[in-house]
Amino acid sequence: MEVRNYETVFIVTPVLNESQVQETVEKFTQVLKENSAAILSTEAWGLRKLAYPIQKKTTGYYYCLSYTGTGNIVDVLELAFRRDERVIRFLSTVLDKHAVEYNNRRRNGEMNLQKAAKETEGVAQ
Repeated sequence: MEVRNYETVFIVTPVLNESQVQETVEKFTQVLKENSAAILSTEAWGLRKLAYPIQKKTTGYYYCLSYTGTGNIVDVLELAFRRDERVIRFLSTVLDKHAVEYNNRRRNGEMNLQKAAKETEGVAQ
């Protein structure tokens, strides 16, 4: 079986408190671990406005999970999302080598360093 890189963004209902939101995220990272997926990162994007109302809600807590796995790992995770009423939307994608490289640079802060270097070049001239 080939190991692939995946990224899943999901939105948790805004009516939960902070500990309930963390508990929800932990549940899904545990689902991945139980199915032998390696979790690369968990990013909290925070409470954001939705593009359109979902279940009469206009905001939601956004989270992004980056992980590697084989076989039907996405199917197992999405089944867990569908069974949990706290998740209002989710989207999983397979990442190609360019997206993986970009994510690694972004996570390590190289994007900010490059941006700062360009800004200082403009000021020095």
